[in-house]
Amino acid sequence: MRMAIALTAFLTATAFAGDDWYPSKYGADDTLGALNNLSAEKLVQAAKLVTEGKTYRLAVETGPDSPAYPPRTYSMTVLQLSDGTGTPGGSNRATGNDDLMNVWMGIGSQIDGLGHMGINHTYYNGNHASEFVANTGLKKLGIHDLPPIATRGVLIDMADHLGKDILPAGTAFNSAEIKAAARAQGVRIEKGDVVLFHTGWLNTMDVDKAAFMAGEPGLGVDGARYLASLGVVAVGADSWAVEVLPGEDPAELFPVHPELLAKNGVYILENMDTRALAADGVHEFLFVLGVPRFVGAVQAIINPVAIR
Repeated sequence: MRMAIALTAFLTATAFAGDDWYPSKYGADDTLGALNNLSAEKLVQAAKLVTEGKTYRLAVETGPDSPAYPPRTYSMTVLQLSDGTGTPGGSNRATGNDDLMNVWMGIGSQIDGLGHMGINHTYYNGNHASEFVANTGLKKLGIHDLPPIATRGVLIDMADHLGKDILPAGTAFNSAEIKAAARAQGVRIEKGDVVLFHTGWLNTMDVDKAAFMAGEPGLGVDGARYLASLGVVAVGADSWAVEVLPGEDPAELFPVHPELLAKNGVYILENMDTRALAADGVHEFLFVLGVPRFVGAVQAIINPVAIR
């Protein structure tokens, strides 16, 4: 037993030798990451952005045709004898239906928790997989522990800034492009914000799902580091991975994910439907998300709301 503990400690300490991304700046025992940047004061300020009472649902429909990284799938079975032939119950002749779902948590519009991607089996704040990952659920970093995310939302319309309805796959935007777009759109990204990018890519899904999943415009590593340095709590986009694909370095696999999640504790929001916000020219809004409390879950299907 002592040998196993020592081996775990050694693996944790040497998981990525020479790197200093843990312990987290939020504390060696922290499990929330950048959500520590949420505050009551920030929420009160964000609430003042609501002047029209208009709401925008940011999720796509969740179903068998939802965008999903293979082999993720969705299926539903409607149960109970309520097809018109069953015997009603009680004197009031009550009938009803129920449903059974068999679904991957990472399809459609979703939040990636801090246990989703790491570096060499080490995840946010130096947590090694051997310490917290179990096939019955995460023992730490599960999304059920996340507080409600209610804060200022910022939409950066990269498609408009770069003069295209739909940015081509492989188009990367980094700190220079993000700063320029924010400046042109008259917004400033601040600590505690949720930042969403509109690239037009979700429109590809409506025409050709295979093309949609084959690549995408998105965030580069430098852009991820820049946003993390500002103290944002989450980054999302109208694409299935948020980051640029094909990537900037063909030797790397989804490098933006561990940069945000593992190194900086910044959450990722995928397949956000930003089209209505972009069409209305909205760049600041109240962002509200009650994170589903599935115990031990790595990620979850979500439907956040933007309110202006």
